[in-house]
Amino acid sequence: MMSKAITFLLALASVAFSAQAQDAAAGQKKAAMCIGCHGIPGYQATFPEIYKVPMLGGQSFKYLTGALAAYKKGERKHPTMRAMAASLSDTDMADLAAFYEGQGVSSIKPVAELPAVQPSGEVAALLAKGACVSCHGANLSKPIDPSYPKLAGQQPSYLAAALRAYGTEGSMYLGRGNAIMAGQVKQFKRDELKALAQYIGSLPGELRTVPESRLR
Repeated sequence: MMSKAITFLLALASVAFSAQAQDAAAGQKKAAMCIGCHGIPGYQATFPEIYKVPMLGGQSFKYLTGALAAYKKGERKHPTMRAMAASLSDTDMADLAAFYEGQGVSSIKPVAELPAVQPSGEVAALLAKGACVSCHGANLSKPIDPSYPKLAGQQPSYLAAALRAYGTEGSMYLGRGNAIMAGQVKQFKRDELKALAQYIGSLPGELRTVPESRLR
């Protein structure tokens, strides 16, 4: 009897923690540190590379928490993001991810199962070579697992920089530790990665940058 009571209490505690760990309202408040870059449509970073910062609104909770954890661990080396993530607890990361996952969702139109714009023969070959759709979905906006990012419509310059980062080794400021992606991108030349990024970024997607009222 006592064992059942303890199990019940542990289950309640787990539910309470999960609710706390996915508090979008708390995440909105904590996002004050993020909006200087991610709350400005088209904002361009200049260090360590020049590219438009990624759109976070509508991205999956699981991917966002995983990305923040990777920055905190140093598996992703972007210096600004590493510094930001270092100050975050697991609950902070979950709150921020919950906020951004739901941001702008009401304005998102459903994305067709297949891309409205078909790739050129060259890009189609590159997509097949990288097996991109096998993880990120035929429309590149419906990953087979929410730990993988939605890609369609993302900033092309960011996508190109992210792809290059997976193949970068030995740099203090550049690089991402992911064995699967590292193996994939090392098959491609720099201009081929750019071509992939340009096509994927041109597709209709579910990602948004929602201007923050504090910056309007």
